Amino acid sequence: MKNLKIFVVSDSVGETGEQVVKAAATQFRPNFDGVIIRRFPHISSDDHIRNIVEIAVMQNAIIAFTLVEKQKRQLMLELCRQLNIDCIDLLGPIIELFGKRLQESPREEPGLVHKLDEDYFQKVEAIEFAVKYDDGRDPRGILLSDVVLIGISRTSKTPLSQYLAHKRYKVANVPIVPEVEPPEELFQVDPRKCFGLVISPEKLNVIRKQRLIALGLSDDAMYARKDRIEKEIAYFYKVVEKLGCEVIDVTNKAVEETANDIIERLERLKNK
Repeated sequence: MKNLKIFVVSDSVGETGEQVVKAAATQFRPNFDGVIIRRFPHISSDDHIRNIVEIAVMQNAIIAFTLVEKQKRQLMLELCRQLNIDCIDLLGPIIELFGKRLQESPREEPGLVHKLDEDYFQKVEAIEFAVKYDDGRDPRGILLSDVVLIGISRTSKTPLSQYLAHKRYKVANVPIVPEVEPPEELFQVDPRKCFGLVISPEKLNVIRKQRLIALGLSDDAMYARKDRIEKEIAYFYKVVEKLGCEVIDVTNKAVEETANDIIERLERLKNK
């Protein structure tokens, strides 16, 4: 039984090239009997390419490569031609075809697909975090978060948490209620990543009445009364003073505007 040795050469991690090679190899050797795949990732110089080709000559290996830079692809093809090495460009033809159809030049930047994947998974993780630690469900999340939002009911804590999660921030939010002591964890976090959300009593009165009506309840319940709202806001400020965190008035702000305000403050903090 003949053996098959393949070098997978890439300017990124080489995962794409290896998967293609494995897909082809299984058509002949489903169990990879006699098939040896060696990956050469993060190839960044012409010398690396020359060294790999020399090794391929000595080991009678096939070279399958995914190189995004045209100059490096051409060098690989030329060296393999000169030394009579079987090789296949897995990425070049499709890049050239796309460039022709789009009438654009490729970026020739290695690893972009993995950057996109990483960004996606960070976003998913942040969204799951926001759901898990929404509305003070588990105070332990406060210590694990990038941002902590506090505020009385209907101050946009949950939608703001979700918006920030889409920006890859892990957010925990905690409701502030006069009858309930805030969790101890809230006083253990850096106050600079904690933001209090406040809204005018008049605006909140309207919002809460609408909420009660939507639930099929009377809009004159204690939850929506102005004296109750003022009591909650007064207690909120006591908690904020104890925490030493910043307060953002969300009365006339869209969620996006408040989120951008928080992000800007966090960025300024990083740059100090």
